[in-house]
Amino acid sequence: MDIRRVQVTGGSSYVMTLPKEWIKSLKIKKNDPLGIHIQSDGTLLITPKMTQEHLQRLKEIDISQIAKQTYLLRRLIGAYIAGFTIIKINASARMPVAVRSVIRTFTQMAIGQEVVEETDTSITLKDLLNPTEMPFDRTIKRMHIIVKGMYEDSLRALQDKDKNLAVEASSRENEVDRLNWLVARQHNIILQNISLAEKMNITIGLASTCFMISRIIERIGDHTVKISENLPAVIDGTLDKKSMDRIIHAGNLSLEIFNNSITAFFRKDINACNDNIESVKKLEKLCVEINTLALKQQGPIALSVGYVVESIRRIGEYAENISETVMNFLIDQEK
Repeated sequence: MDIRRVQVTGGSSYVMTLPKEWIKSLKIKKNDPLGIHIQSDGTLLITPKMTQEHLQRLKEIDISQIAKQTYLLRRLIGAYIAGFTIIKINASARMPVAVRSVIRTFTQMAIGQEVVEETDTSITLKDLLNPTEMPFDRTIKRMHIIVKGMYEDSLRALQDKDKNLAVEASSRENEVDRLNWLVARQHNIILQNISLAEKMNITIGLASTCFMISRIIERIGDHTVKISENLPAVIDGTLDKKSMDRIIHAGNLSLEIFNNSITAFFRKDINACNDNIESVKKLEKLCVEINTLALKQQGPIALSVGYVVESIRRIGEYAENISETVMNFLIDQEK
C-alpha cells in the first residue's frame, strides 16, 4: 500500500499528491479534470472517467483456435458475462455453417446480443441493452417468479400424477439461466465502471449480494428440473400414500423457505432470515424420514424418490444460503 500524508494549503484546503506512475499510465496532464466518488464505506474513488456511459469493450475470437463448437459457445457466454460490449468472431476462410449456428444460438440465449455486422469471414455482435434498463432487483424478482412457478408445477404434477405437467415445469430453465447471466454481466460491468452504480442507484455491496442470490436461485432452478425429471418414475410406481403425502409436504416446506428468503431480502428483515434458517432443520428431519420409507420400495422407485427428496432438501438449504447472504449484507449496512 502506498501511504501519502494529507497537506493543508491556504489554511483551509486539504490536498494529497497522486502516484506518478498512475498519472503517467493514464496520460493525465496538468489541469485535466478527475472525478471523485465517495463510496458507502468512506473510501474515495478517483477516476479520469467523467461520464457514466457504458464503456465499450471489444473481444475478438478466432475460431481457428477453437476445437469444438461447444467451446465456442462457452467462450461467447464467458465474453458476455465478463462485460464485453462488442464480440467479433473471425475466420481465416468462409465462416462454417456450424459456427453460424452456434452464434445464432448464443444470440437467442443471451439478453441484448444482436448481430450488427456480418461478412463471409467475420460476424460482429453488439450489446444493445442499456444496463440501467434492467435493475438488479427486477431481475431477481423475475427469476424468483419463474423458479417458484416451476417448483409449484412439479409438486402439482406429483400430487395429480400428471407427467406432462412435470415435463412442462422443467422447460423454463433456460429463461432462468439467461437472467442469471445478465445479473453476472451487470455485476462485472459495475466493477469495471463504478460510476455506473450511481446511475443504477445501487451500491457495490448490494450488486454483489444480488449476484450471489442470482447464482443460488439458478441452482434452485436446476434442482427443480431434477425433481421434474424423476417424477415420471415416481408417478408410474406403486408408492404408498403416506410416502407421497410426506414428499409433497416436504416440497411445500422447502418452497415456503425459498419464498421467505426472497421476501426477507426485499423487506430487509434480519429476523425473518433467522426464522428461515431455523426452519431448515425441520425440513432435513422430514427428508430423512421419507428416505427411510423409500427404502421399503422397489429399487427403481426408491432411487427416483431418493433423487426427488435430495433435491427438495438441497432447495431448502440453498434458500437457507440466501437468508445467510441477506443477513450478512444487512448487518454490514447497519449503522
